[in-house]
Amino acid sequence: MICPAFTSTGSTTSISSSASPPSFEASETAADLFPPELHHKFEDAVAGCELLFKQAIAEGKVSEADAKESFQPLVQHFQEERDVVSLMLSMHTQDEYTYQHSVQVGMLSFYMANWLDWSVEDQIRAGMAGFLHDIGKSRIPDEILKKSGRLSDAEFEEIKKHPSHSYRILTDSFSDDGIALAALQHHERRDGSGYPERLLDEAIMPMSRVIAIADIYSAMSSDRAYQAKRDLLCVLKELYRLSFDELDAEMTLTFISRMIPNFIGKRAQLSDGRWGTIIMTHPTDPFRPLVHVDDAFIDLSVERELEIDRIST
Repeated sequence: MICPAFTSTGSTTSISSSASPPSFEASETAADLFPPELHHKFEDAVAGCELLFKQAIAEGKVSEADAKESFQPLVQHFQEERDVVSLMLSMHTQDEYTYQHSVQVGMLSFYMANWLDWSVEDQIRAGMAGFLHDIGKSRIPDEILKKSGRLSDAEFEEIKKHPSHSYRILTDSFSDDGIALAALQHHERRDGSGYPERLLDEAIMPMSRVIAIADIYSAMSSDRAYQAKRDLLCVLKELYRLSFDELDAEMTLTFISRMIPNFIGKRAQLSDGRWGTIIMTHPTDPFRPLVHVDDAFIDLSVERELEIDRIST
């Protein structure tokens, strides 16, 4: 088992494990906001996702051609955009959470596959699998999906059926069985605590492990019916915690190491209400960066009583 740990190597910052995951590169400033046409493509993908859910309800399957038409126009833009944090902060519409979440998971899965040096074909497959991973929720009653309070045990058991529903829908829709299997396994966890089959470690296919990370990151950083969103840096820290037992450690550390540089230059609101700019991250605690506030530099790795409540471009 890979045991993730942060280490400091001289003046460079890295995340390391016993399997030698990738190092942090030099800090980069935040990219310029992406072009308006990318946001339009995002809105089109969200609308396309809604139509695919309606197809699944009406026909029990989705059109592979429609799925590709909805998602793949974004892929070219993803290949050109490096600042994933700005994408996450800016890609929001007034549409239902499930559809936005599906597009975000597709986007993050595509990026992760790229960062893991998968082939271009597999990067696109991972993105498509992420885009459609929750299509089985089309068979879950709205009163459960949109419930604002705590789910009953029976309701949670109903929710847990959605990966199996996704598998059946995608098996009937795609010639590529890997996309259906990735959706089936995206709630499995390395320690056997997941569902529906309580798989362990390598029994979970790599694409499902990628989607699991993307799914958690998007979900926790979004407003949901039953839970307010958390800031993007805080969610990275939660992913790191989960990498010790539930998530693929090497994949998670790769994700963190590629996301962290994108926070440099972002605006951050501290828990005392002040706003500042993130100017650097620390080798051993990248989740508590150095923030420039007014004429002062606040080192959150030292000022432990302060937290980052909000990240903005």
